[in-house]
Amino acid sequence: MNEFVFSDIHIGLEQSFEATVSADKLDKFLEISGDNNPLHINSEYARHKNFPDRVVYGLLTSTFYSTLVGVYLPGKYAILHSIDIKFLKPVFINDQLKIVGIVSYINEAYKQIEVKAYISNQAGVKVSKANIKIGLIDE
Repeated sequence: MNEFVFSDIHIGLEQSFEATVSADKLDKFLEISGDNNPLHINSEYARHKNFPDRVVYGLLTSTFYSTLVGVYLPGKYAILHSIDIKFLKPVFINDQLKIVGIVSYINEAYKQIEVKAYISNQAGVKVSKANIKIGLIDE
């Protein structure tokens, strides 16, 4: 876990990590959320709707933005203020995702930063992008 403090942050600071979406993660998200839309839980239904397999929940994919903030950028001293997410392409089971965040704005008065982030799949295709506002708490 990174421990960036406010004085460590600068425009252009970048962090990234990779994650794979497994069927088990989909099943656990179903259990937590109760979202039983057949597009997410039924392979045959998803194929009938012209997808190669079950479609990963958009909000499951977006949980990686929380990991980006709480573990990588800035990490331990982060308090998430807001996330504006745009879903660009579907994600599927066993996709290998790269999550990237880059500091784009620093507000000295409020000790708040903005991070432009995106998630891309194993083919390098962006599947979502986000603008994230983060406060930094005292160490």
